[in-house]
Amino acid sequence: MSPAPRRRSVLLATAAVTAAATAPAGAATPVRHRASGPLVIGHRGAAGWRPEHTAEAYTYAVRAGADWIEPDLVPTKDHVLVVRHENEIGGTTDVAGRPEFADRRTTRTVDGRAVTGWFTEDFTLRELRTLRTVERLPLVRNRNTVFDGRGRVMTFQEVIDLARRLSGESGRRIAVFPETKHPTYFRSIGLPLEEELIRVIRRNRLTARECVVQSFEPSSLHRIAAARLGLPLWQALGTSGSPYGHAVTYKDMMSPAGLREIASYAQWIGPDKSSLVPPHTLLADAHAAGLKVGAYTFRAENQYLPAAHRRGTAPNDFGDAFTEYAFHYGQGVDAVVTDFPDIAVQAREGLRR
Repeated sequence: MSPAPRRRSVLLATAAVTAAATAPAGAATPVRHRASGPLVIGHRGAAGWRPEHTAEAYTYAVRAGADWIEPDLVPTKDHVLVVRHENEIGGTTDVAGRPEFADRRTTRTVDGRAVTGWFTEDFTLRELRTLRTVERLPLVRNRNTVFDGRGRVMTFQEVIDLARRLSGESGRRIAVFPETKHPTYFRSIGLPLEEELIRVIRRNRLTARECVVQSFEPSSLHRIAAARLGLPLWQALGTSGSPYGHAVTYKDMMSPAGLREIASYAQWIGPDKSSLVPPHTLLADAHAAGLKVGAYTFRAENQYLPAAHRRGTAPNDFGDAFTEYAFHYGQGVDAVVTDFPDIAVQAREGLRR
């Protein structure tokens, strides 16, 4: 098939989902089928089509057919869990243009790296509520900047409430997939994530069908496991180095022995998709250890695709994302984490047919 028909199929699917996601309440036609095949996880919602971690992004993801939605968790000064990709919010909110908060700009060392900007831990929830969200990658996803200023910072509780409302709307059980961000750092400044996360989970009586907890730091997952919540845990894996504050390397964690160790406290691993391409044997090794595998992060732009799947030379143009999904679905992954859940769902439907 030539590049042009592929491009048209992506755009036609996108137009249909956009109409559903932006229609007035009650007018949308959400996807109602249950997942058959790998789970589709909306990365920060549908970050390819809306500014990430906004109600609009999560709603878009579910109406497009996502099975889970992913909120990254960071705390406020008054220890409320909010959803932002990072605790530094200069690139995801309008805080840099707010003169009343100019004196909050500072430099902090987070996980051993100096970061300058504005940080959630320096704001109360009430103060964060005054900010508005913006697209994190405006040069890559200029189309999303039209939504700048329309959303606000959400709490984790609000994401849970939204997931339950969207479950009722779609007729499908939508799970939340929270990630503890920089847990060692936050514990060091007196704002531990795990205790508050456990309280929210218990308060909402979240079940294993409604919540899966992820982290790159094994110690964070061990704290969640110790609470005996009965929820699946997901060990995220980087491509190099080690989880912050841990001596074990990601390479060691992805060895057969390392996978057996992970299986003693978690049910999933989440490696970068590149770690699953032959000659890597990670997928088969993980399944042999009794672990499910969810690969991250799938995107449609050329710069994020393998060279063979790119179309043209413009890095932000869409390439042949369908072929990449087909490869990983064919290899047997159990889930994909994606900025474009609509395309992932359409690719899954094609595999089923």
